[in-house]
Amino acid sequence: MPGFIAVHTGAGNCIDETLYNQVCKEACIQGVNALRDGGSALDACELAIITLENSCATNAGLGSNLTWNRQVECDACIMDGGTLQFGACTNVSDVKNPISLARHLCERQSKLLSFGRIPPMVLAGKGASDYAEEIGLQMVPKEHMISAKAAKIYDHYKRSINKIEELNHLKLSPLDTVGAVCVDAEGSIVAGCSSGGLLLKVGGRVGQAATYGAGCWAMVDETNCMSAATCTTGNGEYLMKTLFAKELVEDLITCNCPITSQHQTYKNKLLESPFLSKHSEIHAGSLSIIYNTASNDGDLLWAHTTSSMCLGFQSTKQKKPKLVLSKLPPNLPCGTKTVVSGHHFKLSY
Repeated sequence: MPGFIAVHTGAGNCIDETLYNQVCKEACIQGVNALRDGGSALDACELAIITLENSCATNAGLGSNLTWNRQVECDACIMDGGTLQFGACTNVSDVKNPISLARHLCERQSKLLSFGRIPPMVLAGKGASDYAEEIGLQMVPKEHMISAKAAKIYDHYKRSINKIEELNHLKLSPLDTVGAVCVDAEGSIVAGCSSGGLLLKVGGRVGQAATYGAGCWAMVDETNCMSAATCTTGNGEYLMKTLFAKELVEDLITCNCPITSQHQTYKNKLLESPFLSKHSEIHAGSLSIIYNTASNDGDLLWAHTTSSMCLGFQSTKQKKPKLVLSKLPPNLPCGTKTVVSGHHFKLSY
């Protein structure tokens, strides 16, 4: 099946470009292979994010940042733009691939449980783990989710902190939420993301990667033959307060110029949002797709207010992924300005 997929390893401070490029490359290949084998956009998005979760380099699944109490608590979500169904999990510590649990919850939305009960859209903690085990997802001991890299970073920062208030003075973790967006030639479109959350976060904290309207969003406008999707990364609390993923997609799907629309959404609904007026620096990023089923072409868009963002993308017509390290120009202060860029693509049967 013709299609296009894009992935990112988070908006932050890219320390090892080669490593993150390799992770993005493998995720794109997995997603494209799923499409070529006849899989859906949902299949491709899930497989791409599983690849990102399984890498110790990323802050998702294995390799997730540790909480203040040295635990792994993962968030993940996925949304199908065709059905508008959404699924998410949060505070998960022993599910190897949280995105697979989110995907199951997303698909389960269309069918009532026994006795007419409404199926859950978001599951947390032990309930999420019990459910994942019940449906046969791969479970691992909690300690196996702690990578050597995450433990080393945790020990480094924890030694330098005497009280929790000093967290405000820490530098950003090198990477944040990972994500993927995927579309096929019929306009089926999906977005998903997965995250270990903020470094040294308070236990039990829920991030944007498990929050409706903040971590990812996807929708189809059949009247105008348009589809759009996005996955976000950055300071979760800011993205949640502004429902930023939902705002981005709703603006993109009705716009005349995607690049201009994305810039204006960042400016008006994030950086200058009344919900964030007390914050001088807002670190965020996003990866988005807008696609026209009538012309079989679309645009991949990315933006970030951080120093860098690593991403990759590939269509089923391409032999290998295109990898990008997007950087904030030296004269622009992080968290106050936006870097916006894009790539045009065309799909055909």
